Amino acid sequence: MPVWSFLEEYDLSGKTIILFFTHNGSSSGASSISTVAELCLDSTVLADDYFTYSGNNVDEAQSDVDKWLTELGYKN
Repeated sequence: MPVWSFLEEYDLSGKTIILFFTHNGSSSGASSISTVAELCLDSTVLADDYFTYSGNNVDEAQSDVDKWLTELGYKN
């Protein structure tokens, strides 16, 4: 809910939103993509490029996040 409140309060029109989700096995966050898109109608939501990560694998997080950012073109 804090994320939804943030998106309702701030105008992200014209911005690109790249989603990432952390969880502990309860959800990958994929069902949240449509909610973000609905709350950010005037933004570009990169729904196919989201990243999800389980807290159970936190030891490998850095390299996986680096790989994701590299694939998106935000890290060399």
